[in-house]
Amino acid sequence: MKSSQLHIPRWVATLVVAAALIGGGVLAVGLRNWSDHPVFGASNLELTMARNTEPVPLGTFTNGFAAVLKPALPAVVNIHTSKVVKMRGSQNPFFNDPMFKQFFGDQFGGSEPRSERERSLGSGVIVTSDGMILTNNHVIDGATDIKVDLSDKREFQAKLIGSDAKTDIAVLKIDATNLPTLAIGDSSKLRVGDLIFAIGEPYGLGGTATMGIVSATGRGDLGIENYEDFIQTDAAINPGNSGGAMIDLHGNLIGVNTAILAEGGGGNQGIGFAIPINMARAVMEQIVAHGKVVRGYLGLFPQDVTPTLAKQFGLPQAGGALVGEVSPDTPAARAGIKRGDVILQLNGQPVTSANDLRLHISQLAPGTNVKLQISRDGKTQDVSVALGELPEKAEAAKASEAGSGGLDGVDVQELTPDIAEQLQLAPGTRGVVVSNVDPASAAAAADLQRGDVIQEVNHKPVANIEQYKQALASAGKQSVLLLVNHQGVTGYMVIEPR
Repeated sequence: MKSSQLHIPRWVATLVVAAALIGGGVLAVGLRNWSDHPVFGASNLELTMARNTEPVPLGTFTNGFAAVLKPALPAVVNIHTSKVVKMRGSQNPFFNDPMFKQFFGDQFGGSEPRSERERSLGSGVIVTSDGMILTNNHVIDGATDIKVDLSDKREFQAKLIGSDAKTDIAVLKIDATNLPTLAIGDSSKLRVGDLIFAIGEPYGLGGTATMGIVSATGRGDLGIENYEDFIQTDAAINPGNSGGAMIDLHGNLIGVNTAILAEGGGGNQGIGFAIPINMARAVMEQIVAHGKVVRGYLGLFPQDVTPTLAKQFGLPQAGGALVGEVSPDTPAARAGIKRGDVILQLNGQPVTSANDLRLHISQLAPGTNVKLQISRDGKTQDVSVALGELPEKAEAAKASEAGSGGLDGVDVQELTPDIAEQLQLAPGTRGVVVSNVDPASAAAAADLQRGDVIQEVNHKPVANIEQYKQALASAGKQSVLLLVNHQGVTGYMVIEPR
């Protein structure tokens, strides 16, 4: 095939270069101010980024996957920790009898606590050649001594750089150079059905690789961590694999093995979970740069919009995040967001669930301005919010699940100041207190509990039993939407007649 050359006048080339430089500067400024920028941006970590994330033809693997695993295995390490714990002594009064101690002393133990050293095993991934290691927080949590064993049998004392319990990520450092590393992939490109490998140190056996597929992405609401966006896989993950690597067919790190769903024996059941590397990397960079993770904060408690709730709030379908409560003097409150609003979009992107909203807000920097599209009284509107900083002790509230059935079998009483004090309710809380719920009733199936405070019935505030009865009477035999204060946190609940 013949080749040809294109001759461009020098003045044209000069203009093109100048335009490229100006455009690059504008793009750089735009990216720095992009509202979906991770908190504080990237740190000075010298990570090796994946050069190729395109699909790999399986026909290129003529004799298995040794070419992928051989260079990856040395980058996964064994982590063994120890900590001193106080153990309670024997409580058998016979051992404390003076006559018994006269003959046998304290060799059979006593009531005094004693110290014992507790040991645990886990895995980690080397991400920089000078010894930065990514692992799980639960692998090193509370440890007073952390050691790392490499595949070449060398052992190092590790220093804890920092950890984040909310995502179960920890960063360690060992004093070494020229270490093997794994390139950082892009977990956002994973698809259900993609082949992956899990590498770790199960049961302390040493570097072990297992193969499976991506069973699901975006798994949340499992109650494992505060912020969950797990990759689910059927690759065998067992105790000791925690903190190990999940890699793709290029050998790129795309996840950190974290948890398994175990029944009975606690071993592999074909359902394992890994933290996506995009989330883990963002957390790691903050820990290295600032020693902690700082997250954006709205100041509201969201819950999922079920089909039943969608109908009650005039939405065409389920999806979005229903605001169950807005904390006073928070970014959401100052922006005018109200209880009962449904957040449909965040910066132009659909909000699919309460967990989806929490994840995206947590990845934004305090002070970031975000645009929310909300539905209020059947009409959509845009709200701009300047995010605050998530308080250290802020806890995500569990959304109340929608149930079925009517309010038969539910007894209520007036909310007196004494009852409000016993329930530790915020000053000014109004409603009626649930004094009894028939276990066989639909309200019980909907998780309405004794001590809950019903504050609204079908969007109508109720401050006493009379208003409660009137609101129920107007509902007739139709489904009932309740606003319930459960242990200080409000959320919506739908009760449908049978």
